[in-house]
Amino acid sequence: MRRVRYESTAGPLFLEEAPVPEPGPGELLVRVEAVGVTLPVVRKVTEAAEPIPLGGEIAGEVVTGGEGVTRFQAGDRVTGLCFGHGYADFALVHEAMASPIPEAATAVEAVALVRSGLVALGALAAARPAPGEAVLVTAAASGVGHLAVQLARARGAGRVVGAVSDPGKADFVRSLGADDCVAYGDAAWGEPVDCVLDAVGGALLSPALAALAPHGRLVAYSSGGGTIQAYELLVGAKSVIGFQMALIARGRPELYEQWRRELWRLFAEGTVRPAVHGEFALEDAAKAHAAIETRANLGKVVLRP
Repeated sequence: MRRVRYESTAGPLFLEEAPVPEPGPGELLVRVEAVGVTLPVVRKVTEAAEPIPLGGEIAGEVVTGGEGVTRFQAGDRVTGLCFGHGYADFALVHEAMASPIPEAATAVEAVALVRSGLVALGALAAARPAPGEAVLVTAAASGVGHLAVQLARARGAGRVVGAVSDPGKADFVRSLGADDCVAYGDAAWGEPVDCVLDAVGGALLSPALAALAPHGRLVAYSSGGGTIQAYELLVGAKSVIGFQMALIARGRPELYEQWRRELWRLFAEGTVRPAVHGEFALEDAAKAHAAIETRANLGKVVLRP
């Protein structure tokens, strides 16, 4: 089979031949049809001290299962997280991290919706917006952000604001249902909001906090880090909440499953639609990463083996 690999920090990425992996206990061997490219994986390639397997969100058809697999069988269509080599023709997914794809959805729609949608839905739940409250989403044109905008609207937000790196993305964000769109470099981000879902971190934390109304909540789910001064929280009695999807998947599988079902229901109703920025062949993985690194994407970036 083919897979994408690299040998030193920052690449280059290259295609190589490798044996098809054998599923271990509890694992599924999946013939990959789509791979969701994410910022955390891109950052690991550019920043990790040693090369890592390129894993992440995949979707495809189950070929076979390892010992102890009970939920899936050959021919089932699934999407899930691959912690090994996912940029490949075949990949391994642990049964606990896999979920079925409805007949009405494609593999590309599955990788664009499920993992990113779960993060967006989880961050929104952590913010606890009351009906009618205003929600601001940073990285609003990203794979997670563009779903968060739609989910905030679907869950009853009174006003939804998108924040983006490039004003040229404003029309796209408004097409998702946002009432307004601001650019990171704007002097002010408009009327205060009750909740901020922040996927950027770093230097953006201060303006994001400043955008909150008194008693507002900021949910940080970024891998970008950043520092917050306590005084910024004291003024206005604001709160910062950290959110990580992996903790929910491991510690509260029933909630993970509940959110997954909600996503597919909203998808079936047409309330939430994943947008795909582009579909790239495996040999063009570097171009897919560049779309993420340069913040050029409007929606999800997908690889197609």
